[in-house]
Amino acid sequence: MQTHMRREIDEIPEAVARLIEQSGASLASAGRAIRDKDPAFLVSIARGSSDHASTFIKYAIELTAGRPVASLGPSLASIYGARLSLSGGAAIAISQSGKSPDIVAMAQAATASGALTIALTNTLPSPIAAASSHAIDIAAGPELAVAATKSFVNSIVSGLALLAEWTENDALRAAIHALPGHLERAVAIDWAELAGALGEANSLYMLGRGPALAIASEAALKFKETSNMHAEAYSSAEVLHGPVALVEKRFPVLTFAARDAAEASSAEMADSLVAKGALSFATTGLTKTARTLPFVATGHPLTDALSLIVPFYGFVEAWSRAKGFNPDAPQALKKVTETR
Repeated sequence: MQTHMRREIDEIPEAVARLIEQSGASLASAGRAIRDKDPAFLVSIARGSSDHASTFIKYAIELTAGRPVASLGPSLASIYGARLSLSGGAAIAISQSGKSPDIVAMAQAATASGALTIALTNTLPSPIAAASSHAIDIAAGPELAVAATKSFVNSIVSGLALLAEWTENDALRAAIHALPGHLERAVAIDWAELAGALGEANSLYMLGRGPALAIASEAALKFKETSNMHAEAYSSAEVLHGPVALVEKRFPVLTFAARDAAEASSAEMADSLVAKGALSFATTGLTKTARTLPFVATGHPLTDALSLIVPFYGFVEAWSRAKGFNPDAPQALKKVTETR
């Protein structure tokens, strides 16, 4: 019997196409608002998978628009009652449910402080939408599995579309419109080789750099959520500053490498870990000794990085079932986590 998670992974290309069609006008309006505001900085407000989406969007904005982006701890508003001076900036709040109290409180505080606040949510109307200057329906559709998949992808696509409209970047616009076709190919990729190599491993590292670091973070979370398996995400540069000490014979390492400026250095790191005895896999053909996992090259560094999560989702759903877990109902987790 097919799981909800598998069905939702298969729906990702359709969900992205739906977002482009249904929310194009609101994304264009919000993008123009950012351009008019001309923010000196941006902040993000999110938790869990949504926070990983924020990290991806942060890198995309910094690389494309040259504006710094910082992540705000939602407890600054909900617990500590801190007052931040954000009048010169913009805020992006991401909440699939649109009702996590601490996310809503921080969005309200950002708007009250004078920031241009944009909510990316799968639920309209919702408290997060009411708290923000603009609300974007990410149009992922109902997501029944506890582990987020299509809502994660659509949150990032929404952020990229905002960026494209804000900066009037035609290359990024074209890449976004081409994305559903690329994701159709990504859904069909099989990482069975990785499953066979992991064997009875109970811990592994996920590496990435730039936007791909956000993908590594999301992948590590999905291992924990669906399979009770310990996984940690690190920058492929930062892993040398301590974490590499745990890498020994047959320790699994998965490097997410996109076709961007960091690809060569990420491949070199993946190869260097083979010399330490690691089971090293990477989504690049530039490696010499690490094993290459199949990937889709989209022709744009940002959508290329995003597409890497789709075959991983398919892999981890199958891995979870093979280990006797139900990826639709992870232990001790629920779909909406209402932190304060």
